[in-house]
Amino acid sequence: MRVCVIGTGYVGLVTGVCLSHIGHEVICVDNNEEKVKILKSGQSPIYEPGLAELMKSSIEVGRLHFTSDLAAGVAHGDILFIAVGTPPLPTGESDTRYVEAVARGIGAHLDGGYKVIVNKSTVPIGSGDWVRMIVLDGIVERQKSLVTAGGGGVTTLEEIKADFDVVSNPEFLREGSAVYDTFNPDRIVLGSNSPKAIQMMKKLYEPLVNRGFSDDSNLPPVPVVVTDLNSAEMIKYAANAFLATKISFINEVANICDRVGADVTQVARGIGLDSRIGNKFLQAGIGWGGSCFPKDVSALIHTADDYGYEAELLKAAVNVNRRQRVITIEKLQHELKILKGKTVGLLGLTFKPNTDDMRDAPALNIIEQLNRLGARVKAYDPIVSQAGIGQGLSGVIVESDPEMLADGCDALVLVTDWQEFLQLDYRKMASLMNNPVMIDGRNFLDRQQLETAGFRYVGIGR
Repeated sequence: MRVCVIGTGYVGLVTGVCLSHIGHEVICVDNNEEKVKILKSGQSPIYEPGLAELMKSSIEVGRLHFTSDLAAGVAHGDILFIAVGTPPLPTGESDTRYVEAVARGIGAHLDGGYKVIVNKSTVPIGSGDWVRMIVLDGIVERQKSLVTAGGGGVTTLEEIKADFDVVSNPEFLREGSAVYDTFNPDRIVLGSNSPKAIQMMKKLYEPLVNRGFSDDSNLPPVPVVVTDLNSAEMIKYAANAFLATKISFINEVANICDRVGADVTQVARGIGLDSRIGNKFLQAGIGWGGSCFPKDVSALIHTADDYGYEAELLKAAVNVNRRQRVITIEKLQHELKILKGKTVGLLGLTFKPNTDDMRDAPALNIIEQLNRLGARVKAYDPIVSQAGIGQGLSGVIVESDPEMLADGCDALVLVTDWQEFLQLDYRKMASLMNNPVMIDGRNFLDRQQLETAGFRYVGIGR
């Protein structure tokens, strides 16, 4: 099928690359000319395991193209994905101006032939009908410009041929596992009142539904949830809000465990074996961050407020998470007492492993608080240190390897649970420190290994 993906951020690029890999003809559109040049050369501007290799192979076989020409993308695609960012505003609501600009642009370039316009961006509930309205506005504006230029023509909406439908198709990609998640989805959600549009979307995803690119082709077909537009949009928000709340719950339990002498890792295992609860997202630590959970939970709270409902549970989840960000500061103060004049090293900076994403990362709050208390802050991250991203960080010295990080530190804090941190030479690192203390902010490291290496180990809720 012929597909156009508008926006080559995290979601758009992964979507375009993976759809081309399973056999579709894809054009990805972005208004950033420099970024388009990089993409055309086969380089991925984001770090995501497996993405660069798939992108290069699809370009080589001619199924994946990049352009800044929106008109060309709209003309090419039978299915048009809107995959631009919806960053949070200070109020907590989503900034939808980029979605609006794309929808208006699509309307300005629609010219005959049926199109399915897909909201892949995470948009406020009710945006399906809103996008349809904006597309129609774009068509009217184009027609008015033609009338002005030509001195006559069609001037009323009823006379304009606009053969398209809008579908909500939320993404459920985890950064660091996005390619895997695309080929091995738990479900595919399609929201629309148009049987024709739903049928086209089912055809688009048929190779994935039938496990043609799954790690286990013997699994049953992927469930396809067909619903109305508003419900599809709510599914996305509700899923992320639930996961964020689950993390905040186990962090609340961890803080109680710290006070009563229980071990939250054992508690999490015990409750996770209950099939009604499950063991995922029960790892206590320093809270959630990134581009999705904070934005989506805030947006859902804001939507509830708009409609006269106070989402008390979601607000509590946010408050617990905000407090959890600085739990490591409390533990450092307990171990070192006065932090002024001390040197603290952070193992990891990104909000989770296998990504270069620093958006709303707990590390940023920790750095801010340590600076405020007069500590010197150093950090090492496998991606940030190598990519030079750390040059834009303030209040922290980004080191190039873990041993340089440990040298002269009064304590280390594990912030991101990168797998390679399990294999570090902790004995040597302890010998380089003024005071070998490890605050394990993810309950990720082996306590016995650390203590054998000479560290005083402090976990979360342990």
